[in-house]
Order: sequence, then structure tokens, then C-alpha cells
Amino acid sequence: MADSSFDIVSKVDKQEVANAVNQAAKEISTRYDFRNIGALVELSGDSITMKANSEERCLAVLDVLQTKLVKRGVSLKSLDYSDDGDPRPSGKEYRLDAALTEGISSENAKKVSKLIRDEGPKSVKAQIQGDELRVTSKSRDDLQEVQRLVKTADLDFAVQFTNYR
Repeated sequence: MADSSFDIVSKVDKQEVANAVNQAAKEISTRYDFRNIGALVELSGDSITMKANSEERCLAVLDVLQTKLVKRGVSLKSLDYSDDGDPRPSGKEYRLDAALTEGISSENAKKVSKLIRDEGPKSVKAQIQGDELRVTSKSRDDLQEVQRLVKTADLDFAVQFTNYR
């Protein structure tokens, strides 16, 4: 019997992010508490920019955006905030930038590989392949156990499982 395998990846559905940003922008433009403060959220490439006339309002824009992202199934772990998530003054307004991160870095891949080796079933092997991790085993039950293990681990990046065969 051939080995079964799956890949552990960290990807972001860009269409869902665009939809969430558009929904947040629409809500911000219509909400009463955001009137006349210059609040906006926009997506350009792989970064999201939030602007408002005060630090508190900028954080409120971030909260609206995060709510829309969660409703659309996008993990908040895939956002990398500049300046530790604190809005910075830029002229008369405050800005907060968040970059979309994809792919598993080599040190994070090593952490997950070590976690699988130490706590996973013994028949399971993990290989780092670029920015993803391939997990193989003869037993599909062992692979499902590894998926449970990785889901419950407190990782600082979003994970998805693809290519299950």
C-alpha cells in the first residue's frame, strides 16, 4: 500500500480579503460614529491601510476590519501589523498598515516538524518543501492525528491542510 500524505500550508484567499475590506469600507462610510473623521480602509496589493483622525478611531476601523475578516473565514494570524499594531501619526491623521503574510518560514516549518516528531505518531514523517510542509505516513489515521495536533498547537501563523491523498 502506498503512503498517504498531506501538505501543511499557510495561504490567504485574496478574494475573501478583498471582500472583507470592501464590506468594512462600506460599513465605515455608513456608520454614524465614523462620520466626518476621515476614516477609511483600503487594500493595495498585499497590504491593508487604515486611516482616521485619532488613534482610537483608527483602532475602531481595525476592529471593524477584523470582524469582517473573521466572518469571511480569514485568519487574523495572517495579518502582520507594522509598529506592533499601534497607529502612528502621519500628518493630521493616524495610519495603521497590515501586510498579508503567506507561506511558512523555515524556522516555523522546523518548529512544526519538531512538534510532529516529538508528539505525533512514530510512523509519520514531515519534510520541508519550500514554504510548505509535506507529512507522509502509511496510516491515514496517523495523518488525521497529526492534523488534530497541529490545529490544537498554539502557532503564530495560520495553517491549512491541502493535497490530502
